[in-house]
Amino acid sequence: MTQRLILVGRVAGAFGVKGELRITSYTEDPMALVRYRVLLRQDGTQALTLTGGRPVKGGLVARAEEVPTREAAEALRGLRLHVTREALPPPEDEDEFYLADLIGLSAETAEGELLGRIKSVHDFGAGDLLEIQPPDGATWWLPFTKDAVPEVRLADGKIIAVRPEETE
Repeated sequence: MTQRLILVGRVAGAFGVKGELRITSYTEDPMALVRYRVLLRQDGTQALTLTGGRPVKGGLVARAEEVPTREAAEALRGLRLHVTREALPPPEDEDEFYLADLIGLSAETAEGELLGRIKSVHDFGAGDLLEIQPPDGATWWLPFTKDAVPEVRLADGKIIAVRPEETE
């Protein structure tokens, strides 16, 4: 079974002349990347081993074992950085979860009718959307709001969803 990877940042380029990296962080606390220490490529191979860093607007400036020079840092521009799902801290509250944990859950009505499975979660700027893959046919989008998804039952492997009325 392949490990589930979570995108946590992207190399924005070099910082200074001594091989430091500017990293755009997608985590609530940019310094979490330094605490994860080992960051992976999308294929799961090791990308960077962070040895230190400091927060800056939009992310952090970090040192990595694999990056000795400014040129090496600049060559990594655009590299997407991941950690395994297991590296993330557990949610603190019962009603808290990671959006990545929703992928693969079944979407059902309150009456138990299967609407499909959650294929992906996206935010195009107006809030999170769940892409639902029905048993047959094309995927459709469900806003991830309390009205459209009144219950998330991770332990049961499903969400309770209210499918929006279709309009032309």
